[in-house]
Amino acid sequence: MRARYRRITRFAARYLVQAWWYELFLPRFGLGWISARGRTRRLLRIAQRFHVLAVDLGGLMIKVGQFMSSRLDVLPPIITKELEGLQDEVPAVPFAEMRERIEEELGMPLTRAFAFVDERPLAAASLGQAHRATLTDAMADESGLRDVVVKVQRPGIDRIVDVDLRALRKVGRWLSKVSIVSDRVDMPALVEEFAVTSLEEIDYLHEAANSERFAADFARNPGVAVPVVAWERTTRRVLTLEDVSAIKINDVEALRAAGIDPSEVAARFASVMFDQLFEDGFFHADPHPGNVFVTPLSTPDSDAAPGAPAWRFTFIDFGMMGEVPPGLRRGLRRVLIAAASRDGKGLVDGIRDIGVLLPSADTVQLERAMTQLFSRFGGMGFAELQEVDPREFRAFAVEFGDVVRTLPFQLPENFLLIVRAMSLTSGMCSALDPAFNIWDAVEPYAQRLIREESGNTAQALVREVGAVAAVTARLPRRLDTLISRFEEGAVSVQTPRIERRLRDLERMIRRVVSAVLFTGLLIGGILLQSDQGFWGTILVIASLAPLSHALLAGIIARRNGA
Repeated sequence: MRARYRRITRFAARYLVQAWWYELFLPRFGLGWISARGRTRRLLRIAQRFHVLAVDLGGLMIKVGQFMSSRLDVLPPIITKELEGLQDEVPAVPFAEMRERIEEELGMPLTRAFAFVDERPLAAASLGQAHRATLTDAMADESGLRDVVVKVQRPGIDRIVDVDLRALRKVGRWLSKVSIVSDRVDMPALVEEFAVTSLEEIDYLHEAANSERFAADFARNPGVAVPVVAWERTTRRVLTLEDVSAIKINDVEALRAAGIDPSEVAARFASVMFDQLFEDGFFHADPHPGNVFVTPLSTPDSDAAPGAPAWRFTFIDFGMMGEVPPGLRRGLRRVLIAAASRDGKGLVDGIRDIGVLLPSADTVQLERAMTQLFSRFGGMGFAELQEVDPREFRAFAVEFGDVVRTLPFQLPENFLLIVRAMSLTSGMCSALDPAFNIWDAVEPYAQRLIREESGNTAQALVREVGAVAAVTARLPRRLDTLISRFEEGAVSVQTPRIERRLRDLERMIRRVVSAVLFTGLLIGGILLQSDQGFWGTILVIASLAPLSHALLAGIIARRNGA
């Protein structure tokens, strides 16, 4: 296990140093073009080497790769493509080891626990393995189930997860010392969020409870189903569920053969995921194709309810679930409404409410950027965006890139799984229907939210009037106090933003002067070396002082919070 820990941390250290050199050091000296020229090739090489590392080590490294493969919003497609097949490459554990684990957990021979267990794994994942099985007659009569799937933890996975989390925590601490990262995200907190999710995922009692809670949320929706848990054959390391295998959601040919329109599946899937995020606040955070089935239903007979669905979604694997706190849910609803109504200012306000944008941010330019973005690209689907001239995107990036980069963005807690779920949902819908337009799914949903929000308008108006009245009542006294302070000379005006900008400008000028002085001394020393070696050497040595100032002044200022 010690070798595993060292291998993970060495891999991270190597590529963190590489990233520092290309993305921070070279651009500081005007050599950013070198970094930009080979960036895609470098990222692909890192992805390929991480792919090999993850398949070799398994455990949480597979999960890390899966998460990165879903970040279509951050990483280039060539990188996500390299990592997206990781789950399918996990080698299976020999059945003899699985049999021993099942018997140890259930406290009985396998032949007594099940009438039949298929030794060939139905699926092999990074943390566990699934096998089809049949319950004994007595257990089938008691539970109402016959055909089941037995999910078993990999032997020793607890120790592997513990080692991986220790390594990831160390990498997180390293990243927290890099200002360009720490300004955007609290890496130790992000790793802890990942740790909590991972530890919950290897507790099958927790997963079973999640599945029943999810089923309760959709109890009134006939279009969503969840497998029944066979609690008598379930422990913390063994989970037995109803076998609900059906058409994988991304199997377009099988869907069409069953008479199911993939574009309808895409639209309904987006709506179901929206319900989880914006209504229930409890959502499936790993809706990849292996975890969602489309189950055709029998043709309704004469007694069937009118409008009954011809098929439904069946979700499985509830180990990775997320919760949206009420405050965050309100912010997400506001973002959705603003996006549907093409409201740039409302979108920025919603992003601030969520906590992605710090309250101190000056968002005037960002609001203008969002308004222009909506006016040009709003309403376009993924297929339409692919047909837009890339020069338009580049022009937009040039105009507003600096604005976005300088704003104090951050990744708040509880947001990692939301990003993952929405990224997977968007990718799934686009795969089912290349012409899928997220706006078509968002707008009707947002209109419903607007109608619900409007029901509270009267109450909000009463609260606003009350607040204004309270401020008005206090205003005369506060004005009198302010005038008195002016007369006493006790009022001062501070402009921290202007002062900060001036300090930054002054620091920059000093560093430029140091860089020029360094260049002059160095060149002078080199020229004198041939004729007056002593003085040439002195000048070369003296040039190190302004060089040190030019390099270190910015780092020292950032550490001091200037």
